[in-house]
Amino acid sequence: MPRPSNWKSLAPQLSFHPPEPPLPRLPVLPLEETITKLKRSLHPLRANEEQYITACKKLDEFSRPGGVGRMLQQRLEERERLGALGEDGGEAGGHWLERWWDDGAYMAYRDSIVVNVSYYYGFTPQPAHLPSHPAYCAASLTRGALLFRRALYAGKLAPDSVKEGPLCMDAYRWMFDCCRVPGVPADWAVSYAQDLAVQGKPGHVIVIRRNRFWKIEVGDVNEEILSTSDLERQFQHIYTHMTADGPAVGILGGNDRDTWSSDYERLSLSPSNASLLHALQSAAFVVCLDTERPESIIDFSRACWHAGTSGVSWGNRWYDKPLQWIVFDNGRAGFMGEHSVMDGTPTVRLCDAVVRGLQRPDFDNGSVSPTPLPNPEELEWHLTSADHSAILSATESFSTLIHSQAMSYHCTSYGKAEIKKFSVSPDSWAQMLIQLAHARVFPSPPVGTYEAATTRRFERGRTETIRTVSEETRLWVESMLDPAVGDEEKRKRFREACARHIALAREAGAARGVDRHMFGLKHLLRENEPMPEIYTDPLYQRGSTWVLSTSAIFSEHFPSYGWGEVVREGFGVAYMTGYDDRIQFTITSRKEMPNARFCEEIEKAAEEVKDLFEREKQDGKAKL
Repeated sequence: MPRPSNWKSLAPQLSFHPPEPPLPRLPVLPLEETITKLKRSLHPLRANEEQYITACKKLDEFSRPGGVGRMLQQRLEERERLGALGEDGGEAGGHWLERWWDDGAYMAYRDSIVVNVSYYYGFTPQPAHLPSHPAYCAASLTRGALLFRRALYAGKLAPDSVKEGPLCMDAYRWMFDCCRVPGVPADWAVSYAQDLAVQGKPGHVIVIRRNRFWKIEVGDVNEEILSTSDLERQFQHIYTHMTADGPAVGILGGNDRDTWSSDYERLSLSPSNASLLHALQSAAFVVCLDTERPESIIDFSRACWHAGTSGVSWGNRWYDKPLQWIVFDNGRAGFMGEHSVMDGTPTVRLCDAVVRGLQRPDFDNGSVSPTPLPNPEELEWHLTSADHSAILSATESFSTLIHSQAMSYHCTSYGKAEIKKFSVSPDSWAQMLIQLAHARVFPSPPVGTYEAATTRRFERGRTETIRTVSEETRLWVESMLDPAVGDEEKRKRFREACARHIALAREAGAARGVDRHMFGLKHLLRENEPMPEIYTDPLYQRGSTWVLSTSAIFSEHFPSYGWGEVVREGFGVAYMTGYDDRIQFTITSRKEMPNARFCEEIEKAAEEVKDLFEREKQDGKAKL
């Protein structure tokens, strides 16, 4: 099935209370501004001055009057002008970057989305006043999510905001009742929310247990969301009747996207399979009931991230769904998200609201249905020998992928309460620890470092790159590696590095970074036009190769959170600085990378920097 050209306009527009204020369109920056910032960002990554001078000459040639950069800039400005007028064929409200980013970052990505794209949260245990058995846990999470969905569709949710102002809520229309669809050369997403959003019907969820798929209608005869008790009985029915494993069809979606697209087309030829696929894609979300009982933080994290390492639950997912709630047989629970049309900040709000709501004694458990409910309906696949062969092949590929991955986890002995005593941003503090640790493992020039900044302050904004490495960062790291540099100088350089990091973060959040602009200019090259030399320059490529891919969220209910590295020689570093008593780090990489060593160096760096600033307090007292 070819991708509909208007696929993104088919998800319904939503309203909020109070209404969303008008937001500015994503800007096209002046070329001179981006070139100046790009030069600044490349200098600390240089191996030597000659390398930097060569890159700067290419940037100057690119941006000179009459140069190719000027031509591409004119094309970009024209694209944005037409987009603002609704004349470029894009969806109303879209901006110059949106369609390129949808495909370039996600929909045209061809490797497995598991590890490479998807992300996870692991939740705190059920509070003591609630039952801890898995049927109740699944029921309470399901009801909590459905209550959030009802409020969303009824226009009762308040828009997100930060201290700088309101955030765009467009991504929320891709939260429920939708799914990614595999295609060649690019995927797309389908939404079935329109009728539900207009009519307020509860709809259904899909439950997967031992690779077998069940459909639960989540509304009663009065179209009210089923109570927690009613949902618990529905889930318990599935637990009771699951006495044998089904074929691991779900693992097909963990394969590379071209292979999955071919398998998907073949599956869809069967009318019964096509009906099952429709039920999956139109479901509010998926609930995965895993038989595993992960205890350690690593096992728990990996079970949420990619269904563990044993292989038992690899097929117990539908990886294309944006929302998958995971409940383990020991009552622990988590979440797996698909990233293509919705970044992590909306799902942080969703999951935090659900888990936090369950902590409250006055959680709305609803009223028991006035009439008997039908049992959940099992949905059965009709598979050919080619389908079974595809499952075996996908299992081998998935095993290779999963077992290529390493993970480490660390919580520091202190958190933001201690850091703020030193008048330093906790986020900047964490980023400096990462840089120092990496420099100790790899004593070479700094590497390209990505920190995600949301650009949701703009209409349809998603993210921009905070290029964490600055000249100030490099000078501070070098001072920490040089025993001849005294404490006072190290603290001075640290504060300068943190101040620069804050400035870079503000620039990126204001959509004034360099990476999305350079991405857009490159996309406007026409067939047979040569690639500008700057894009193949070794230093430029070093600066845009995200060896360190970092990001921070916060919820006090997510002791586990992360995603995979973005390049083979890189690390994914997920962290949280919102705790008063700890900074939480999860480090992922391929197994050939020194993952455990890197984590150990973060642990050492955390203590070393804290000691550095505690000595400042002690020195101040001694002077008194």
